Amino acid sequence: MRVAVQEQPFDFGAEAAAFAAGRHDMGAVVTFTGIVRDTAGDLAAMEIEHYPGMTAKALEKIAAEASTRWSLGDVLVIHRYGRMVPGEMIMMVATAAPHRVDAFEAAEFLMDYLKSRAPFWKKEIGADGAEWVAAKDADEDALTRW
Repeated sequence: MRVAVQEQPFDFGAEAAAFAAGRHDMGAVVTFTGIVRDTAGDLAAMEIEHYPGMTAKALEKIAAEASTRWSLGDVLVIHRYGRMVPGEMIMMVATAAPHRVDAFEAAEFLMDYLKSRAPFWKKEIGADGAEWVAAKDADEDALTRW
């Protein structure tokens, strides 16, 4: 299991290849990458803040929980902080499991957690100024299935 909270960009292809390399006992690797999106066409940047003493521990805890709830061989969570522009990768989740259902479900569980409970604060910066991103009910509701 590896959890990284970092400011610098990551190479998705290199991370995915390294994660999947040598997985002779795993039948499935699932990856997901979150990207800064500009749906309204006026987003200049997104700034993500976190509390370093808390964030990595919280992500490690949820990754460990996923490993106990599903039959996983490995888990990877990378989450960036700092200033990012539309199109940049924010985060990545990867799960390896003997069977695809465990890999998919664990990845979805991790994503639902990251969207609603991970200690990150997001601010969108546009032409009209900056605004903190509020939690969405749909993200909270997604957690109820777990």
